[in-house]
Amino acid sequence: MIGCQINTSHPNPHYFLFIYFVEGLNGWNILKNGGDKWVASEIRKPHADETIRTNFATSYEMCTKSQLIDLKKEGYSPSLMDHVQPDIKISDWYLAHVDCQSMYNIWVQLLNQKKEPVEIFSREGIYCRGGREKWDQITHVFHKYGPGVRYIRFTHGGKDLKWWKGHFGIHITGSCVEILP
Repeated sequence: MIGCQINTSHPNPHYFLFIYFVEGLNGWNILKNGGDKWVASEIRKPHADETIRTNFATSYEMCTKSQLIDLKKEGYSPSLMDHVQPDIKISDWYLAHVDCQSMYNIWVQLLNQKKEPVEIFSREGIYCRGGREKWDQITHVFHKYGPGVRYIRFTHGGKDLKWWKGHFGIHITGSCVEILP
């Protein structure tokens, strides 16, 4: 599995955690599949979380993919989302190829019933230089976002900046969405 696991042993019984980002491209909506396309593969560089063994790799043209999470379908009632408005934490890990600069993008939208944005987090054009071979993490917490949130759309992607054939673009793993008390 790529991403976080359901945490059933958390000491707080109101702690919710779920993730949709499983091994392979199953469940993802491929928005752009440029160059040599998305690929799911073994990680090149060990990750701090030793359970993570695979990642997604991009190519020399833009690759983006997304998932739509239906909160009601996952057991989060409209009442809970409107009145409690639990914090929603997103995180993603990314790594540039050792020999090639890359660009990474992430967009996460909290959506209403009509799938219109209530709140948006985005970081576009994060430049990742080659030679580091270090996993970087991006996180964001949605807090007091207002009533009406029914879906979460998680979108990310990138490409290499040298136009090399193959999968020398950004590598992504550990994508996670957490619903917190």
